[in-house]
Amino acid sequence: MKNRYKIVDEDGFYFISSTIVEWIPIFTSEKYFRILIKSMKFCQIKKELKIHYYVLMDNHFHMIVSGNNISCTISSLKRHTAFEIIDNLKQDNKYYILQQFKQQKKNYKIESNYQVWQEGFHPQLISKYEILAQKVDYIHHNPVKKGFVNEPEFWKYSSACNKDFEGNSIIKLDEIP
Repeated sequence: MKNRYKIVDEDGFYFISSTIVEWIPIFTSEKYFRILIKSMKFCQIKKELKIHYYVLMDNHFHMIVSGNNISCTISSLKRHTAFEIIDNLKQDNKYYILQQFKQQKKNYKIESNYQVWQEGFHPQLISKYEILAQKVDYIHHNPVKKGFVNEPEFWKYSSACNKDFEGNSIIKLDEIP
């Protein structure tokens, strides 16, 4: 099947999304959020990924990003976080989730016994300010729509707040020029 979502402009800004298979809620504790946050920071530093806006939910994330080779960078982020999530699930004796990941693994994937993330990340080029504003609003209101918080700025795993309990930035955000 041909994918209509692809990187068409390496200098562009993209709205991206990625989801845990079967929408299994993995990011339900600080420990698991830190896996994703640490990988995002690594990609910013080592792979020059620019993160402009983001939200991390219990079973998916959305970001507005730019940078070189976004496809490889996001694939790397997902691969690394999958290994870390699997290791942590084993340590936490969450074998029922591991069993679900094992059942969801595609047969052609031979490098792992599990599949954590759905394939792809659905990059959508942001070509107008109006589209950017709509996507940022969507990102920031995701936790409100899910009922996690009453206002976007109360969800710490989002660029709407982006502060830990000590007031430190969770992710260094890159400005859109």
